[in-house]
Amino acid sequence: MSRVRKSIKNAKIGIFFFGLAILAQFFSRKIFLEFLGDEFMGLTGTLRSMLSFLNLAELGIGTAIGYTLYKPIFDDNKVEINKVIGLLGFLYQKIGLIVFGTGVLVSLFFPWIFDDTSLSLGLVYFTFFAFLTTTLFSYFVNYHMVLLEADQKGYVVQGYFQTSNIIRLIVQALISYYFQSLYLWVALELFFSIAYCIILRKKVKEHYPWLTIRAKETKNIIKDYPEVIKNIKQLFVHKIGSFVKDGTDNILVFALVSLESVAFFGNYQLIFTKLTGLVKMVFAGTRAGIGNLVAENNMKNIFKVFWEIQALQFFIGGVLGLVLYHCIEPFIIIWVGQEYILDKSVLILLVVIFFIGQVRGAVEFFKNAYGLFSDTWAPAAEAIVNLVISFVFGRIFGISGIMLGTLVSLVLFVVIWKPYFLFKHGFKTSLWPYWKGFLGHLLLFFSLSVGLDYFIRQFVNTKVDSYVGWGFLVVQITLISAVSYGVLLYIFTPGFKNVTKRVLTLISKRFSKNG
Repeated sequence: MSRVRKSIKNAKIGIFFFGLAILAQFFSRKIFLEFLGDEFMGLTGTLRSMLSFLNLAELGIGTAIGYTLYKPIFDDNKVEINKVIGLLGFLYQKIGLIVFGTGVLVSLFFPWIFDDTSLSLGLVYFTFFAFLTTTLFSYFVNYHMVLLEADQKGYVVQGYFQTSNIIRLIVQALISYYFQSLYLWVALELFFSIAYCIILRKKVKEHYPWLTIRAKETKNIIKDYPEVIKNIKQLFVHKIGSFVKDGTDNILVFALVSLESVAFFGNYQLIFTKLTGLVKMVFAGTRAGIGNLVAENNMKNIFKVFWEIQALQFFIGGVLGLVLYHCIEPFIIIWVGQEYILDKSVLILLVVIFFIGQVRGAVEFFKNAYGLFSDTWAPAAEAIVNLVISFVFGRIFGISGIMLGTLVSLVLFVVIWKPYFLFKHGFKTSLWPYWKGFLGHLLLFFSLSVGLDYFIRQFVNTKVDSYVGWGFLVVQITLISAVSYGVLLYIFTPGFKNVTKRVLTLISKRFSKNG
């Protein structure tokens, strides 16, 4: 199956399961908040963020191994693939033990960390160790999924993961509604994680019957892959920067505001996280395809694909950003109530952060494909800037101040630094064409945003009181944004024009074939 076909299959399955998962997630969260309480949901969000911190011990091994697998997969070198997966298994077992030990150590401080909560300490410990156990499965059992993702078969992982997730949410919602049992809710998290691990392991064996599932590698294998170990060390610092950007928000909200505010903020986070996840699913197969493209080293094709992805992600990020800005508050009011609405500044900052997160994609994909992880100072500096600004302004402005730290660090190190690093050490060419194209895209979007904001305020009724009315509002904003922005991008950007022509050609062929 070609790169394009695999990418399309990943996108189709990802979007399908996203639709199902989003319904289950929002339906169940409303029930959780109503029957289990804001404080418990804030607790689960805080504990998950703590576990994200413990997962820094992963060191970026999965990313480095995925990068290492591109070439043997391209060459169909089964022996080499087995060796690389064996290396991953050996490293993950060591990391899993470190995560477990660190988790136990952190839990010793829970009586002081959660001294103000009305929830029992026993529940806090039970929830934490259940979450920790599910995390450890990825190190000791499910590490083979890296091969599926590197081989552009992420649809297999997504299919079973999302199915398990949806069923779990439905069962948890029923338990919450009828029994309001916090312990049973947590136990179901653990049960479904075990079931998912068993199923995925069997599927890996079906797709790769020649793969050694239980490789017993020793530390000697590390000597065969010095470049991988070098990349892992560099990626560790990058993971710290990523964690500070994405994983510390809940912890800072808990520390600087309150545990209940974590639940309030979590409602917004859920929406942004799900949409970010959708975009990642759409581009999941593309990441591996870019790895293969870089391996072929055809610079003409590399730049063509780069600008196509750049234009497409500006379009997706721009349209979704506009929809989020105009539709998220009406949705939250209908979904969980007016009392869960946060300050407008929080929404604006979240939308801008989301937009940057999308338009950074092209640079990030190619930077990873080239294995450019040596700029270890950048994520370290990004983490420091993020934490300092978030802590200082978080104490003054609350959640808005915390988000400001994330935004400033993104602009300095993601928008400005990473493109420079990619073009100098990956593409090895002038950065000027990038800034010319990037700023052109940005100017188009900014002009459109100002014009559409005025138009929507004048001609579109954003005050709705039902899901049907909200759905109609989303359709209106999406169509207005997509058509106007799509036309502008088609006229002014060659990359989007190429993507549009390719899509229209595929549709034309499909209809011709069916006809």
